[in-house]
Amino acid sequence: MIRRWAPAGLADLTAGRRQLAAALHDGACPSGAEKGAVERLLLAYEELASNALRHGRSPVEVTVTSNTTSWLLEVSDAAAAQPPSPAIGRDPARGGLGLYLVARLCDAHGWMTDGHCKTVWARIDYTRAEIRSTAPQGRARPRGHRGRDH
Repeated sequence: MIRRWAPAGLADLTAGRRQLAAALHDGACPSGAEKGAVERLLLAYEELASNALRHGRSPVEVTVTSNTTSWLLEVSDAAAAQPPSPAIGRDPARGGLGLYLVARLCDAHGWMTDGHCKTVWARIDYTRAEIRSTAPQGRARPRGHRGRDH
């Protein structure tokens, strides 16, 4: 595990993102990790954790782990009965497009619940710098599923 956070507000989220960036800069980043992949991880962290704080229920917990090719970002909150809900038909100027962004940034993503908490997760391949080129043109569609990659 790289690190675990329990943000209670948006200021904690910003501090956690800085701590993650510092940890990756100070040796937690695997050799061969692309700089663009680090940026994708930091942005996915910000999007998923802010969604949990804004739309979920306390406590919120964020965990980043790594394996031989990727990072796994997991964000859980106590709103188990409230699935992630992408904005549909909303003016982009009003926000709410974070799940679409995460779908585009990450190599796999989804969510699951154990009845007590909901966990939204994203896997980022750290050997690839760029955003996935196989994503469909236009808006990427988030995949809401229970724990399986598509």
